[in-house]
Amino acid sequence: MISYIIRRTIAAVILLLVVTAVTFGIFFILPKLAGQTADQLAQQYIGKNPTPEDIAAVKRNLGLDQPVYVQYWDFIKGIVSGATYDIGPTTVRCDAPCFGYSFKDHIEVWPQLTQRLPVTLSLALGAAVLWLVGGIAAGVISALKPGSFFDRSAMGVALAGVSLPMFFTGQLALLLFSYQLEIFGRTYVPFTENPSQWANTLFLPWCSLALLYSAIYARLTRSGMLETMNEDFIRTARAKGLRERKVVVRHGLRAALTPLVTVFGMDIGLLLGGAVITETVFSLHGIGEYAVQAITANDLPPILGVTLLAAFFVVFMNLVVDLLYATIDPRVRLS
Repeated sequence: MISYIIRRTIAAVILLLVVTAVTFGIFFILPKLAGQTADQLAQQYIGKNPTPEDIAAVKRNLGLDQPVYVQYWDFIKGIVSGATYDIGPTTVRCDAPCFGYSFKDHIEVWPQLTQRLPVTLSLALGAAVLWLVGGIAAGVISALKPGSFFDRSAMGVALAGVSLPMFFTGQLALLLFSYQLEIFGRTYVPFTENPSQWANTLFLPWCSLALLYSAIYARLTRSGMLETMNEDFIRTARAKGLRERKVVVRHGLRAALTPLVTVFGMDIGLLLGGAVITETVFSLHGIGEYAVQAITANDLPPILGVTLLAAFFVVFMNLVVDLLYATIDPRVRLS
């Protein structure tokens, strides 16, 4: 197991390097293919009517006059050991992990990510609890009573949840429960300051996000349970005289959870990298909103920082999922 974890960790590091290289290359190579020069790129970060001296200074400070591979190596080296930047007559030290400074507001990227990460964590983990409990419970009950009124109603709601986009359900929930009924707040409050207000503010984003994902999990659970409950080992468990609840939970649901764990790992990894639409609709200052602002401003360091952070979460959650397989499904452990 230790050697397996080491191999997966090395593979994860290589994958992260590939992701950063591709993102970095696209950001610099595509503008050059379109005919943009280093002077034109530097001019975007100065303003109107720049002097040649200003353009030369920006090129030097941002490393735009260096080859692409040198710029990429400086970025990777900054993540590992930090970097030093010359800003005018002063020298600024960026401690590791250093994702550089924003080209637009000259603020260090890593503190911005750590400041916004609790918002995204609160949104993703809270919604995950709701969609796991609701989706799996609805899927199990629907599978145990196929064709019933609950089964048809639950699958109809699931179909609606998958079909309705987040920007529609989110804005509708805000209009009804925040602006008209004024039940839930609209300004995010950290958990450490006021836990009740924190939950009150995030309840609508949780429910809106959980409606989308719980629908997917309900359909996956239902199909998995319908297939599993007809297996030979389920009939054997019933023949031994086990209680139906134990047969369903310990044998049926446990075997049906394997594909759900895979999807859950991917979903959580992607959401931790930024729930862009949800954060934008509910005005949450998380990683997703930060990414949108960076992309709109054509700001490379924040884009690379968000991309690398999102890739890390996806790779890490996939590693966790692989380790959970053996715990959930004994067949994997035997193989």
